[in-house]
Amino acid sequence: DSDKGRAVPRQAPQMAAAQRKAKSNAGAAMTMSRRPTGSSPRRLPWGVLLLGVLWTLPNSLAGALLGAAGLAFGARVRWQGSELAWVVRSWPWGCGGALTLGNVILHTGERLDTPCLTYAHRAGHAIEPAVSLAAHERAHVYQYMLLGPLFLPLYVLCGGISARNRFERAADRYALHGRGWWPWSAG
Repeated sequence: DSDKGRAVPRQAPQMAAAQRKAKSNAGAAMTMSRRPTGSSPRRLPWGVLLLGVLWTLPNSLAGALLGAAGLAFGARVRWQGSELAWVVRSWPWGCGGALTLGNVILHTGERLDTPCLTYAHRAGHAIEPAVSLAAHERAHVYQYMLLGPLFLPLYVLCGGISARNRFERAADRYALHGRGWWPWSAG
């Protein structure tokens, strides 16, 4: 009753419509975008892939050691050729999601091909559909295979785990569109 006679600001209906749209988009965001089908290093000759695996071997060994530690606590490991990586599932440490080290992906869940929100979406910078966590981590595997031991220092210099990090933005771009996994590409 105290609102009677009070002028309602003209922006109120527009803001309400924007809030409704944001809520509907948030629901749509959990519908996972299609699996990327763009160009990938998997189409390269096996010799080139082998060079990438060898180049990032120090990172993969660190991932293998962490994965092996998780085996004693119920983690399971299997090769996933589509990701070019050993995937350690049910890794017991971490707050959810996955961590890639070379050709090893440490994942706290059961299935790697699960929907996840992009870094930009979680930071409130954009409203984007959910992407496949497997596709996001696959982009990091590609980045590691090209940069090898340079990956981790460059990743940290680019901002670490954040929406600002060009490595994370590129992995999200690849997971959304199937291209653009290189951190310094235009998309």
